[in-house]
Amino acid sequence: MLKVLLSDIVEAMEMQNDLSCHYYHIPTGEIVFIRDDDFLHAESDNNLNDFADWEIESINKAKDIIGNNDYIELPTSFDIHEYRMMEKFCDTVPGETGEILYDSIQGSGAFRRFKNHIHRYGIEDKWYKYREDSYYEIAKEWCELNEIPFVDDRKKN
Repeated sequence: MLKVLLSDIVEAMEMQNDLSCHYYHIPTGEIVFIRDDDFLHAESDNNLNDFADWEIESINKAKDIIGNNDYIELPTSFDIHEYRMMEKFCDTVPGETGEILYDSIQGSGAFRRFKNHIHRYGIEDKWYKYREDSYYEIAKEWCELNEIPFVDDRKKN
């Protein structure tokens, strides 16, 4: 089995959204991006002549993924849970600043307020390092769970 670079998995995880997902193809080590619409079209009887070439390619890839054990879905945004990541980060920030950060992530607009506060207190580098480390840990755990050999290729600071 090929070794996957953790940076490739992290990059795909960071690109996740509610309308798409990424899959790891075990035989080739390729990470495949698929839109939810591609799965809908793959499962329908729609005529593919109405689609652009790139869409047909993606729909055919979705058809290949359906019911194929050679593909494993990468962690989704629900698995990553960036809000929980922010909570854990707040616990690492000492004193009043940590308390202010924690209060800032309560309720609507939490992500915007959190971002404003990390910049206000000059700890954005610390947050982005914490976030990156968390993504790498999730990727590593995913590889281990799925018995996929990996290389931790992140740049050491």
